[in-house]
Amino acid sequence: MILPITLTIAGAAAIVNIWLAMRVGRVRTAEKVSIGDGGNPRLTARMRAHANFVEYTPFVLILIGLIEFAQGTSLWLWIVGALYILARVAHGFGMDGVGKARMAGTLVTMLTLLGLGLYAIAIPYLAGNADPIVTDIQAVG
Repeated sequence: MILPITLTIAGAAAIVNIWLAMRVGRVRTAEKVSIGDGGNPRLTARMRAHANFVEYTPFVLILIGLIEFAQGTSLWLWIVGALYILARVAHGFGMDGVGKARMAGTLVTMLTLLGLGLYAIAIPYLAGNADPIVTDIQAVG
């Protein structure tokens, strides 16, 4: 089964990850800092933007993939995935001090993760199984 939303968002996430890493590298080169942050606030901010992306993105991609696998491709899931990617780009710019982009990126990230997490928990119950654990055990036994 091909999961077009998951594949597209994962590909976009890979590109954003490279972009964030390159931004760190540019500051490292300019400031001649090879390890750590060298006490440079701009480098610290860019490193945190990159690390923050790496901390949240796997969870979002796993949830998108599992939801798409369980329920199929849907417009709302495309929108959620696209908004997440845009939010992470905004967060990266926001860590450089661009307006309220950091706050907006963080808020959309948290809401995305919360919404996908709650929906993933609800899927087995929305499918009509009163108790999916007991149903699975009964099917095996």
